[in-house]
Amino acid sequence: MHEEPHVYIDGAWVSPATPAWIETRSAITGEVHGRVPACSEQELQQALAAAQRAAPGWAATAPAQRSRYLAKIADLLAEQRDALARLVSSEVGMPYKLSARIQIDVPVQAWRAFATLATEYPFETRHGNSLIVREPMGVAACITPWNYPLHQVTGKVAAALAAGCTVVLKPSEVAPLSAFALCRAVHEAGLPPGVLNMVTGDGRVLGEALVSAAEVDVVSFTGSTAVGRRVMELASRSIKRVALELGGKSAAVVLDDADLALVVRRTVTACFLNSGQTCSALTRLLIPQDRYEEARELAARAAATFLVGDPFQPETRMGPLASAKQLERARALVEQGLAEGAELVAGGPQTPPGCGGGYFMQPTVLGRVAPDATIAQVEVFGPVLSIITFRDEEEAIRIANGTRYGLAASVWSADAQRALSVARRLKAGQVEVNGAPFNETAPFGGYRESGIGRENGRFGLETFLEVKSIQLPA
Repeated sequence: MHEEPHVYIDGAWVSPATPAWIETRSAITGEVHGRVPACSEQELQQALAAAQRAAPGWAATAPAQRSRYLAKIADLLAEQRDALARLVSSEVGMPYKLSARIQIDVPVQAWRAFATLATEYPFETRHGNSLIVREPMGVAACITPWNYPLHQVTGKVAAALAAGCTVVLKPSEVAPLSAFALCRAVHEAGLPPGVLNMVTGDGRVLGEALVSAAEVDVVSFTGSTAVGRRVMELASRSIKRVALELGGKSAAVVLDDADLALVVRRTVTACFLNSGQTCSALTRLLIPQDRYEEARELAARAAATFLVGDPFQPETRMGPLASAKQLERARALVEQGLAEGAELVAGGPQTPPGCGGGYFMQPTVLGRVAPDATIAQVEVFGPVLSIITFRDEEEAIRIANGTRYGLAASVWSADAQRALSVARRLKAGQVEVNGAPFNETAPFGGYRESGIGRENGRFGLETFLEVKSIQLPA
């Protein structure tokens, strides 16, 4: 049982004035395995006041000193790699062998990258007779999701701290435990009181109060598009800057000269990563219509290699989903997809054999999916791939762009220039060409209802900076 009786406010561990708890459940068993405080308005106001008091001093701290703090936090998190990976695997279900590399190593690298960026970023530049100053906005509200809990916290908090902002963090109530480990690292690193504060609670209550607070200057939120709309509405009342990283329905566009066997294998793997609980997951496989039967067989074979089970067993390739709510939603969308005429290629809504107790779902592939079908338009956030066919390149681009989202995509072709040409026409914030690796320092974010703004690297840092022009005598 992971019990966290305190929250982190003003450099200290604070007991909430009114004891109340949020229980967290193991993705593997469905049983309660932790609990954290359900904070009240009182704790939130304490956190906001602490962040506001600390803001001038932290903004005035030299970037080199901010960098040293961030680097120390990275080192302290790296020392806990195994324990943190196990904690995240139990919360969200990712196989442990992947959690260590993705859920822990990547955030540690990001803390180090922001430590370096703090010393290299040009906070002041000259433009003619103007001094252009990029200065921290003040107090940042960071609200994070459960699917990559430490990674998503890092992308916001490390960027805000590097920029010189103070932070009030509210992690997801579904998977909050790694955020407590981060706060312990922050405390041990000696970060000044009030620079990072964390409160835990229900998003509809505590999250809305945080977004609405007059003390907050900038809001960074990752989550569903529906909640993103609400965040934007609340923040607009006081004209706060808002950065939103929301949903996706990303397409893998396979042109007629591509290596289909390679593409299908790679796309299935990308779709099923973290049990499909990835906002940028490639969940629509677009293939030429005359290659459907071949793709169907390849996808079925690829899905069959994803052994579902306990994420701590070495042979497991796919663990459970993070919650009962998420499992029910994913199963219902598969059933609706079949009812609307899709062909079941692999998996289905039933519980995988031998996987009772937790939130397990079969790796599922649906074929002959209509481009406008519900399953092709709605984010599932589960291990479900839809195969959609097209007649020619123009139709493929129309289908790829034919959702309300625009977070990610991929293009495959034997001709790299042809793939690049198609990539330029896709309305997505990041497009992978022929399986190119993800770049952690390149901007990450989406078009349309996938969000506003970008995270990672200097683009993430700039979310938390205001620009001032100081006109100097010629």
